Order: sequence, then C-alpha cells, then structure tokens
Amino acid sequence: MLGNLNGWHLVIILAVILLLFGATRLPALSRSLGQSMRIFKDETRAGREADDDPNRQQPNES
Repeated sequence: MLGNLNGWHLVIILAVILLLFGATRLPALSRSLGQSMRIFKDETRAGREADDDPNRQQPNES
C-alpha cells in the first residue's frame, strides 16, 4: 500500500504536516509523543517483570 511512496511524496507529506500544526507546535508534539512512548515502554517492561516474578502470589479463583 505504501510501497510506491518515493522521496517527493514524503517531502510533500511533511510539508502538509508542518502547515497543519505549525512550526511552533511540532517540537511540543514530538516531545509529548516521546514521553508517551517512554511511559508505555516502562509500563510494559514493569508488567513483563511482574509476570516473570516467581515469588509473586497467584490470585485465588474462588
């Protein structure tokens, strides 16, 4: 589907994004996206470590 995009298409898409959001909001958007990704990664890592913890008690199914 996206296989036939070339460099000019990407430049045009980036220009449209720049026009829509403005140059002043792009750094804030990328910063918040980075923070969200970092939080998501930390939470998935914590969940995986909790699943791997052999000392954790299993909840009762009653």
